[in-house]
This record gives sequence, structure tokens and C-alpha cells, in this order.
Amino acid sequence: MKAYEINEFGIDNLTLTEREKPETKATEVLVKFHAASLNYRDLMMVKGVYNPKLKTPLVPLSDGAGEVVAVGESVTKWEVGDRVCPIFMQGWLDGAIDVTKARTALGGDIDGCLREFGLFSENGLVRIPDHLSYQEAATLPCAAVTAYNALYVSGMIKPAETILLQGTGGVSIFALQFASVYGCRTIITSSSDEKLQRARELGANETINYKEREDWDKAVLELTEKCGVDHIVEVGGAGTMQKSLNAVKMGGHIAVIGVLAGKGEFNPTSILMKAVKMQGIFVGSRQMFEQMNLMLCQHNHLKPVIDKVFEFNEVKDALKYMESGSHFGKIVVKVN
Repeated sequence: MKAYEINEFGIDNLTLTEREKPETKATEVLVKFHAASLNYRDLMMVKGVYNPKLKTPLVPLSDGAGEVVAVGESVTKWEVGDRVCPIFMQGWLDGAIDVTKARTALGGDIDGCLREFGLFSENGLVRIPDHLSYQEAATLPCAAVTAYNALYVSGMIKPAETILLQGTGGVSIFALQFASVYGCRTIITSSSDEKLQRARELGANETINYKEREDWDKAVLELTEKCGVDHIVEVGGAGTMQKSLNAVKMGGHIAVIGVLAGKGEFNPTSILMKAVKMQGIFVGSRQMFEQMNLMLCQHNHLKPVIDKVFEFNEVKDALKYMESGSHFGKIVVKVN
């Protein structure tokens, strides 16, 4: 089978190789991939920024979707022909995360989805909602589950609450869709008026161009009668944290996801004085994935926003496109 490997860091060093097709053991399931999708983590992994001590060779990309083509003799959960996605952390089925579960992430600790076939434990898969294509489903395991965890699990959002979303990447767009369907008021930021217009078409109530308003935290306060927002999906990292603390209400919630902005400083006193709940979000469990899929089935007009689809031989172009920051929503790679 064909598979991409990280042998040396750098997008141009990504290698297309030939591997043996895996064979199933008792409780294993063989999945034929039809699509994979990119996350910023994948770009950092390929470039050697995420984990400079990464063990190579490694198949990158945590997110994929495909069909079951073989099952082990003891498998009871799946049949040939079932449409499935592998979960991000193969060992995190439910409950709280721990060190052992965290070391089972696809495309980092173990081989990811940028290959023709993948072998998984029968417990490491979820069923794809019927109304989604393989390409749409391939966007779910990391970005969508992260957004679901941030809002519904950590945030426990309520209708009519106000939520601030940063940028128009995969997590933020999923969070916009999930918050809108729940009846929340949404504010979203971007440096592009065109992207902000697209966000409004998806249901964003308010938009802020942070190039025009570098003091976007003050703009948020203006939109909330100086109270601040109930929740923030913080994807910027340390470089935006202080403004997020300025923009959140007293007793509000910040779901900390991003590492995009690099180094920065913020005053932790704000967390105390505003009684802010800050929660690091490291994707989510299989249980969260299944709960999210149930919600998607109940609101089957909701579909992932795919910016661009690349062929399997265009993976390097796909990574460079993500690196450019031009995308709105998700970037997908066809497999085969």
C-alpha cells in the first residue's frame, strides 16, 4: 500500500513510500481510507516544530475516514462495509484524559491516516453519520471534537450565551456552527473581510476585523455592553491570551486550544480577579466523538466546511496551503 512518511522534517522532505498491507488480528479492524484532513498540528509535526524528538518514520495526519474492509475473528462492533473514522487518541475511550491515553494520538505517537489502509482496534473507531461524505467525515476527529469539547463539555454552554471565536480555521468554524445551532450569540474575528462575510453566512452574529481593530478586545466589550463574553474559544495561544482575558466576562470560560501565536505574555492576576475558568482542550474521547455525531445526526443540515480538496499526490501543496493561512474551514486530501 502507499503511505506518506516523515523521515526528515520539512514539507518537501515528506516521502511517499510503499508498505505492506496490514493483516487483521483477533480484535482488529482494517480500514481502507478514502479521505484525510489537515490540522495545524499536522503541519507542525511535519516541520518538526511540534515534537523535535519525533520517532521516525511516521505516517502523519490524525484525521481520516474510510470503510471497513476486513475484521478480526473476535470483532463484534464492526462489519465489512461500515463507514468509520478512527478516533484521535486510540486509547482515550471515555472518562478523563491521562498520560497513558495521551500517548496514543494518531499522526504523532503512532502512525496516522495519510495512507491507503490502517489497522485499528475495534474500540478505536466511530461510525460516520449517514448524511456525511467520506471527505466531510475526515474533518471530524480533531477539529470538530475539539470544538465540541470546548463548548459542550468544558463550557457547558447555554442558549443565548455569547461566544467569541478567533479566526476562521477548522476548530473556530466548527465552534461557530455548533454554537449557532444551540442558539448562542457568536462573535468571530479575522483579518479578512471576505472570510468574515462567509462567517456571517454561516450564522455569526457579529464580526471583528482584527487588522482594522487591533484592540479587538475593546471591540468585544463594546458589543457586549462592557460585560464581556461568556465563552472564548482561544486558538491564538500566548500571543492573544491577554486580550482574551480582557474580553471575557467575570466568571467566564476560556477554552485554551491554540499554539498559533507563539510567545507572548499575559497577567495571570486577571484569571483570579475575574474568576475566569480556563480549560486546556486536548481534542476529546471516543465518547465525546459519539455524542457529537449524535448531535450532527439530529441537526443533519450541519455539514463541515471544506475549503479545498487536494489529490493524494498533492499533499505537499496541501500543507503549504495550510501554512499560508488562506483557508476557511478545513483542508482535505483524497486517498486513492
